[in-house]
Amino acid sequence: MKKELICRIFSHMPELQTERLLLRRMRLGDAEDMYEYARQTEVTRYLLWSPHPDISHTRDYLRYIASRYATGSFYDWAMVLKKSGKMIGTCGFTAFDCPHDSAEIGYVLNPAWRGMGLAPEAVQAVLAFGFDRLLLHRIEARFMEGNAASLRVMEKVGMHFEGYQRESMLVKGSYRTIGCCSLLSSEYKRIKAEKMPE
Repeated sequence: MKKELICRIFSHMPELQTERLLLRRMRLGDAEDMYEYARQTEVTRYLLWSPHPDISHTRDYLRYIASRYATGSFYDWAMVLKKSGKMIGTCGFTAFDCPHDSAEIGYVLNPAWRGMGLAPEAVQAVLAFGFDRLLLHRIEARFMEGNAASLRVMEKVGMHFEGYQRESMLVKGSYRTIGCCSLLSSEYKRIKAEKMPE
């Protein structure tokens, strides 16, 4: 997989659809919806970034993201409810390892919509895009120890838990133990085949 291909695809961010969600590029108009969850300490507890202090910060962030989209160097979709048009989180690729045809994914969900299967629904769409369109060999997801909800999402979409790296990241002044789950293209194809009607 070549980096130039990644940049070309994501500079024209493709839209993905699931039963209940539209995954599209983030827009400045999403600021209020994003700020609703991005300001919460509960949401950022297991993330690398801190709560947004005010909506101006959220708007500045979305403007920055727009510039990254333009160069094809940002790979995160807004998760939008089809019925209402409300943005309830993000899901996408956080990094690509092009020489090894692998990538890492991440996701954030507004707590008001937890427990409805929406995060796994979005992750499945991103996995399908990664394996079917980008022809990746491996996709992984990482989580901080203690984030059981994130681990459950990974397990629901068929990812395999690989283990922990003890205190491997310095996050907000503390060393955090990081878990990793992964899915290989062969495993994805098997899961996909099992779901197909006979």
